[in-house]
Amino acid sequence: MPSQAYHAPATVDEAVALLSGEPDARPLAGGTDLIVQMKSGRNAPDAIVDLKHIAALSGVHRNGDGFAIGAATACTALKNDAALAAAWPGVVEAANLIGSVQVRNRATMGGNLCNASPAADAVPALVAAGATCLIAGPAGEREVPVEQIPIGPGHTSLAPGEFVVEIRLPGQVAGGGDAYLRSIPRTEMDIAVVGAGVNLVLDGSGTCTAARVSIGAVAPTVLLVEDAAAALIGSKLDDAALDAMGKAVSAACNPIDDKRGTKKYRIAMVAVLARRTALIARERAGAAS
Repeated sequence: MPSQAYHAPATVDEAVALLSGEPDARPLAGGTDLIVQMKSGRNAPDAIVDLKHIAALSGVHRNGDGFAIGAATACTALKNDAALAAAWPGVVEAANLIGSVQVRNRATMGGNLCNASPAADAVPALVAAGATCLIAGPAGEREVPVEQIPIGPGHTSLAPGEFVVEIRLPGQVAGGGDAYLRSIPRTEMDIAVVGAGVNLVLDGSGTCTAARVSIGAVAPTVLLVEDAAAALIGSKLDDAALDAMGKAVSAACNPIDDKRGTKKYRIAMVAVLARRTALIARERAGAAS
């Protein structure tokens, strides 16, 4: 692995200047993807800009009624925030499916998102939750939905010099509940063959009044499937509504064949997994209503 310049800025502005000033600089949050890519020769940046020394990028804090997760916050730290875990258990669970305990002690939500893997575990849960990203760059700050960050395998919509500062989650409303499930070949420490995130809001009668359904590992990017959400809204998540949701997520798929699963398997399994995820979200939403 060739030598690279290493920078450890203390502020967001310093990081922007470094990333903008180097011809091929890469931000490092946890490094669990980037360092592996560098060692294998898949990635050879001229400089590394380590974001973990920027205090604003670490930790979880309240953001109005919701939460902000610093982009360099380790995944295991999310479990320690009781309010976040209570409001968004699906998001916290998804973050803590990434790799092993040792990996999660270093890996970050920002890195999992910006690595832009179609099979990223944290991303479907964040998309279902309606999360946004605060991005800093040479032109200042902007806020965009999480689903607009990955644009293809390994590629993001971030402009040169830009990086994610924090991931913002809205406040969970009364009667709201979320969940994330994945299918993997092994019992743990594997890459998702299919992933599904669901966020629901139920009224006092148990009728779904709002929904977001997201699927991963079945297309070049994680997908927000509006037709699947529409199938649930107005229902009590009976079999007809769940079947319609399943057909919608299967129709949205554009998967590949690989050693973990075939196209046929992924298209069938995403309907099964989304159904299971929706039922968990319904249980949580009912408990919160």
